[in-house]
Amino acid sequence: MLDSIFSTTVTTTDLSFTDSILTILLAIVLGGIISLTYMKTNAAGFSQNFTLTMVLLPSIVAIIILLIGSNVARAFSLAGAFSIIRFRSAPGDPKDISYVLFTMAAGLACGVGAFGYAVLFTLILCGLMFVLNRINFGARKGVDKMLKVTIPENLAYEDAFEEVFKKHGVGYELKKMRTTELGSLYELVYMVSMNENTNQKEFLDDIRCRNGNLDLSLTMNPPAADN
Repeated sequence: MLDSIFSTTVTTTDLSFTDSILTILLAIVLGGIISLTYMKTNAAGFSQNFTLTMVLLPSIVAIIILLIGSNVARAFSLAGAFSIIRFRSAPGDPKDISYVLFTMAAGLACGVGAFGYAVLFTLILCGLMFVLNRINFGARKGVDKMLKVTIPENLAYEDAFEEVFKKHGVGYELKKMRTTELGSLYELVYMVSMNENTNQKEFLDDIRCRNGNLDLSLTMNPPAADN
């Protein structure tokens, strides 16, 4: 029985009105499941526009497949029409891109009539996303931050804070060094990696003791340009 369900693929040429409505409704339901999975597994926050798009995208893809069918001329006509659309946006997060492909695949499966496979892989992949999110797969133990420290010119900058970094278990890499105040001071820029057990206040206090209480700053989310 299961083989008969998953081997039944409805061709668009023989698709009835009832089958068309079923295809669109199933695509919307699968899009909603994928969108809910994205919201539940994305603790960093999400955009309402993106979640709504994931609900609609499978049905849009399914409708396109239904319209094209096996007509090659119609496929070229639709390709020309959709080439007018331009998407101008910043590169998205890889996770968001994967969800877009996920919803398109669900819509494509519904459009060709592979309803069993559409439901099957949607449930499997959504379950996989929940599991990976639950075990925090791929998460880094340390968090990268940018540390800017001002030191006097008579302090050797190469190993000025090496002891402090080792004391607090902080990984570090000196990214940039420049002079300030007409050469009387140095500004050091470090990329530091802290774990959840690092006491940031004690760490910064020890840095201040070494640099004579001069200016310092710790950026929580350093921009890519400063890396």
